[in-house]
Amino acid sequence: MANYHYLNYEKVFEFCKSYFMSIGVSEEGSATIADVLTTSDLMGIESHGLQRMIMYHGGVKSGRIKPTAQPVVERETPVSAVINANDGFGHIVGKMAMQMAIDKAKKSGIGMVVVNNSTHYGIAGYYSMMAAKQGVLGFSMTNTEALVVPTFGKTPMIGTNPIAVTMPASPYPLHIDMATSTVPAGKIEVYNKLGKPCPEGWILNANGEVTTNPQEFIDIRANKSDGGLLPLGGAGELHSGHKGYALGVLVELMTAILSGGNTSYYVRRERTIEKCCHWFMAVDYSMFGDKDEIEAHMSRFMQELRDSNKAAGHDRIFTHGERELSNFENVKVNGLKASDKTYDELQLIAKEANLDASLLSE
Repeated sequence: MANYHYLNYEKVFEFCKSYFMSIGVSEEGSATIADVLTTSDLMGIESHGLQRMIMYHGGVKSGRIKPTAQPVVERETPVSAVINANDGFGHIVGKMAMQMAIDKAKKSGIGMVVVNNSTHYGIAGYYSMMAAKQGVLGFSMTNTEALVVPTFGKTPMIGTNPIAVTMPASPYPLHIDMATSTVPAGKIEVYNKLGKPCPEGWILNANGEVTTNPQEFIDIRANKSDGGLLPLGGAGELHSGHKGYALGVLVELMTAILSGGNTSYYVRRERTIEKCCHWFMAVDYSMFGDKDEIEAHMSRFMQELRDSNKAAGHDRIFTHGERELSNFENVKVNGLKASDKTYDELQLIAKEANLDASLLSE
């Protein structure tokens, strides 16, 4: 069983920022990537936080991610835009695209921006939260490399394809950020690093059989073979796996089809090419009525959910995002978790990039 290291938030943020600056990313862009990564860990989403650093490091070394790439707006209207990321960091173009959607929403009521030729952009919820912090309803989706099998299939055809929505409310916003697969790929990576079997119902092996061995998924991903993650709901239709499959296809529509980019099957088909797609939307809900009253209505509804009758053995009901956001400051004080393997990967990155490893102190 792996141990965890608890790293100082400010120092590890500076470490991440320094790394991205060392490979040619601007200071502002580097801070953005570092913020997305550390925000994930602050929210307890280990799968998309520091443990992703090694993936970005490898992507830069292989040429899949181009650190100095500049996004280009290919098409624009008062309420929409299409951006070509030119293989740059998804976090940078994601922040740019979400801000464009927010600005358009504040002028026209709604803004939608799609991105093609991009790379992994971190947690989808980072961008929907951007919108909520600026007083509008935010949505974010991305496709990924094909890791998920369609219902009744064994060849991965769609990505984990997360959907994120954030709506201002009190004391916590409604914050939904979920993969449309049973789990995100990063969670399988975490189980593998910890040497733990996955719960049954997450993975199909290359023969199309359910497995609990996370290494089988790692091998499937590396070899581009049959097998992969199951859609949300699991195998077949008994527990509505076909609905998770439908949600994954919906994300392909909003990201790849609308942007004219790659569907998941063609994302990262080669080690040196990624080219995934994103979708962002912001809505100024004041066009539906008094803004304060709408937010108060949302807040009342969420409190009613928390106060509703509890099932046997449970004394609390959480609304989406409540646990993650309520624990934010606690994690910042006590440190960001890094498993032994992730910590070793960070040390390797520090050595290869000639960075100050003391920033990784506990």
